[in-house]
Amino acid sequence: MTTFDERERAYESKFVHDAELRFKAEARRNRLLGEWAAGLLDKTGDEAKSFALGVVAADVHEPGEEDVYRKLAADLEGKAGESEIRTKMAEMWDLARQQIIDEKEG
Repeated sequence: MTTFDERERAYESKFVHDAELRFKAEARRNRLLGEWAAGLLDKTGDEAKSFALGVVAADVHEPGEEDVYRKLAADLEGKAGESEIRTKMAEMWDLARQQIIDEKEG
């Protein structure tokens, strides 16, 4: 195997690893967002868990996170505005990504 082939395989492997990490972090972020939103809506127990899974499922409709934002904005109307939702989305992205990295290392 040539150095070029080894380098190509390394880049392919990194791409697959990064894509997997992103997918897991997005799903985790969406679950965390769902749990946060459920709390704002006074949902607990199975109802909160079901709501959080609904937020995760909302992310399959289109690429990107706008489908998740629209679901949260509709569900949280009168409870949280755009700025708060988008800020929480960014916070939860950072938290979810770090949790996934920590799990891989630990």
